Amino acid sequence: MFIESLELQNFRNYETLSLGFDRGTNILFGDNAQGKTNILEAVYLGGTTKSHRGSKDREMIRFGEEEAHIRMIVRRESVSHRIDMHLKKNKSKGIAINGVPIRKASELFGVVNMVFFSPEDLQIIKDGPGERRRFLDLELCQLGKVYLVQLTNYNKILNQRNKLLRDLAFSPELMSTLEVWDEQLLSYGSEIITAREEFVAQLNEIIKEIHRNLTGEREQLELIYEPNVRREDFAAVLRKNREKDIRFKMSSVGPHRDDLCVKVNGIDIRKFGSQGQQRTAALSLKLSEIYLVKRMIHDTPVLLLDDVLSELDSSRQNYLLKSIKEIQTLITCTGLDDFVNHQFRINRVFRVFDGRVFQNN
Repeated sequence: MFIESLELQNFRNYETLSLGFDRGTNILFGDNAQGKTNILEAVYLGGTTKSHRGSKDREMIRFGEEEAHIRMIVRRESVSHRIDMHLKKNKSKGIAINGVPIRKASELFGVVNMVFFSPEDLQIIKDGPGERRRFLDLELCQLGKVYLVQLTNYNKILNQRNKLLRDLAFSPELMSTLEVWDEQLLSYGSEIITAREEFVAQLNEIIKEIHRNLTGEREQLELIYEPNVRREDFAAVLRKNREKDIRFKMSSVGPHRDDLCVKVNGIDIRKFGSQGQQRTAALSLKLSEIYLVKRMIHDTPVLLLDDVLSELDSSRQNYLLKSIKEIQTLITCTGLDDFVNHQFRINRVFRVFDGRVFQNN
């Protein structure tokens, strides 16, 4: 699987842009704040319908314009697919695959798989539980259409339940409807807990060897899924906490409060790890993600590296570059020195300057 080309209109700082990518390594280099990350964001958005920055549609439209357009050609198993996406300021985005409009983001599932790696990902271990849940959700949504539907429905029901808990103070007669929301919360929430549990178990099989290699056999890494509540106890705990939820006007039980524990040699490095340990574990996490996607879809994902090399030391840079040789990779950086030093093969180089892109080779 690889991306053949990308076209942008009025996206971020690009008025128009047309790029053809190599199926190997593509480097986008230039000074900071020139628009390198915007290209990776457009690619990720085209493949997943979501911005890796969590940006809203209207924030990605070029200043002074009403809408933006992304067109991406993806080749998978010798068949090309055209993805068109229209971003609008005051309406939901329009998406079409090969000229046929789709209604749900889940219909884009299976066309292209991506792994995004940015400097922020190196903070995933020491950041709060929300970032680790986001990591789990982003991957599971790409790997299974069903999970995306379950997560979307769970979040909708969670918001409705929280609204009801706030409204009960003024409209106590609505209490009878709480049971309805609880049943649906249990239904979708239980499926999410099971999917996350299975995903972490699969990730563990891969990550241990990667981390051993990355640390020269010095460290053993283990991921432990920490559900806020076990699936079999969900109904009982939700009922038990009902009075508390009504008092505090928010839902205190469910997978929206899960976490992922990361242990190195038996020590929880979220709290007690050095910055070096946390960064190495984050790198292992992203690399294992690549291998897991590869194993599950029987194809290679597209790898997007946003200025990550500058955040890693020489040995970790070397390991990362060795790991991505057979994968289409789009890399942003401020210079080419790291690749020259590691004698890394570069297939296509683009220089990015003030919203314009020039091909160097």
